[in-house]
Amino acid sequence: MNRHIFALHQVARRTFSSCARRQVENKVPQKQKMFQEDNGLPIHLKGGPGDAILYRTTMVLTILGEDARAFRSTAGPLKVELAS
Repeated sequence: MNRHIFALHQVARRTFSSCARRQVENKVPQKQKMFQEDNGLPIHLKGGPGDAILYRTTMVLTILGEDARAFRSTAGPLKVELAS
């Protein structure tokens, strides 16, 4: 049983070892240029089509949520008169 735990420990140590790091390209300067250029777009849409889809989805869900809230508040419980 302890052999299995020790083997798992060694595999985990190899997996998270610092000697096999992968170099990641720094994309910050490219993103800064993209967001700072003056192309007439608002900042929340400069990220590309994904940002546009996220923005439109958020707007649709917000409008639907507000409509549902207004409908619930105006469609309150019906008053039932009891016969005496």
